Amino acid sequence: MDLKQYIRTVPNFPENGIMFRDVTTLFNNSEAFQEMINQFEALWFGEKIDAIAGVDARGFIVGGALAYKLKLPFIAIRKKGKLPYETFSEDYDLEYGKATLQLHKGAVQPGALVLVVDDLIATGGTAVASINLIRASGGVLAGCGFIIDLPEIGGTAKLERMRVTVKSLMTFEGH
Repeated sequence: MDLKQYIRTVPNFPENGIMFRDVTTLFNNSEAFQEMINQFEALWFGEKIDAIAGVDARGFIVGGALAYKLKLPFIAIRKKGKLPYETFSEDYDLEYGKATLQLHKGAVQPGALVLVVDDLIATGGTAVASINLIRASGGVLAGCGFIIDLPEIGGTAKLERMRVTVKSLMTFEGH
């Protein structure tokens, strides 16, 4: 199944010149959603993974379903101010702004191999912040998985320079 046909492109959102790749249309189709999770499973088949970490908010959808399918723990990486317990925090730059991610202290078992998943990689800022949080918590990065890669923006190349394994289900040229 070609999952790309289930991605809606919204021009000029959230800012002029941005081509927003909307995965909610993929999530809204049960067959496509199941196929997406199956493709993620196949992409990472044979890799040692102890837990799945999903990045707020669309990474929760992918990560939760993948963790369920693989029978692994799910770790929530949240936007600042959403976690009620002690946290690790990491500031980062977005393609169109700045933000902070947080992770509960104790959410990652020391030495656990953690796969970070999210809907899309653009500049790589969110991914780098997530990687830093996993490492600060004592976890070991197994890799990063995305539904969509926007290679021209450079995020995947940035992670690969950090020697991070990056796998995506599809690419879109341009923004």
